[in-house]
Amino acid sequence: MALLYGTVGEIVTEKSGSLNLGVEGTMAIGAIGGYLVGCAFDNLYVAILFAFLFAALCGLLFAFLTVTMQANQNVTGLTITTFGLGLYFFIGNGFKSAGNWFDLFEKEGLSKGAEPIRIPLLSKIPVIGEALFSQNILIYLGIIISVVIWWYLKYTKQGLRLRAVGENPASADAVGVNITFYKYIHIMLGSGIMGIGGLLMCINLSGSFEGSNCWINGYGWISIALVIFANWNTLFAILGTFIFGLFNTLQVYGGSLSDTFPSVLGWLKKIPAQFMQALPFLITAAVLVISSVRKKKSDQPAAMGVNYYREDR
Repeated sequence: MALLYGTVGEIVTEKSGSLNLGVEGTMAIGAIGGYLVGCAFDNLYVAILFAFLFAALCGLLFAFLTVTMQANQNVTGLTITTFGLGLYFFIGNGFKSAGNWFDLFEKEGLSKGAEPIRIPLLSKIPVIGEALFSQNILIYLGIIISVVIWWYLKYTKQGLRLRAVGENPASADAVGVNITFYKYIHIMLGSGIMGIGGLLMCINLSGSFEGSNCWINGYGWISIALVIFANWNTLFAILGTFIFGLFNTLQVYGGSLSDTFPSVLGWLKKIPAQFMQALPFLITAAVLVISSVRKKKSDQPAAMGVNYYREDR
């Protein structure tokens, strides 16, 4: 579900007309800030807040360079990815060499905050109940954010203006929309959402902060691909994330599933481990191919990735 945060955050950013390839680095910095500050306060909600804030600062940097300084968006995004991952490894390896670990499961407040919340009745549904309706607060928060962003983009005046900025900034500027303001705010908002996804991966997969084992590695790029699969719609992003999560589960737990259900999933053991590790990325490539050939009209913002020069209006 961490992919959902990355995908929704990138959708918000791209709706403003900005293509941010720094999703990976932004998620890493969100993981750093949120996890370490959350451990210091022993509170999951503080961790979520600071993951958002640290990642939003990445968005502020991206906005300053691309909107104010008119830097190339692709190069700027790649720079943020390189910087974010480098900082993640630097800090993580520093804690490892010093023997100073912030272990999630030794933090009572964080542990309680990350416990599954069981929805009455729904969590008792056979087979799918525990999987869908017994998750921690970050999973539910991701779905809520996706729905709220969908409503915001579709039904609010500010959302309509944002879409206008992404489609035709010159026309939006002509009717009085502050292009710079809308780009800054929504790039920072999108980046902050990405940062929460980084925190979720750090907590769910590793349980501790360790730079030598970056759990975010590669998933920021998959989030960008899921934006295309979702056709820039945050509700479709939820569906895409669940589908991708299914294949990711086969990669991580394929061996265990084949032992548990040998008559149905025994064939998983015959698949080479290297292929299973590459499966999520192969699915990503397939998603891009399918998205490019389908006939449905794309909702990609027309001005995405193009810097706006008011003098050229």
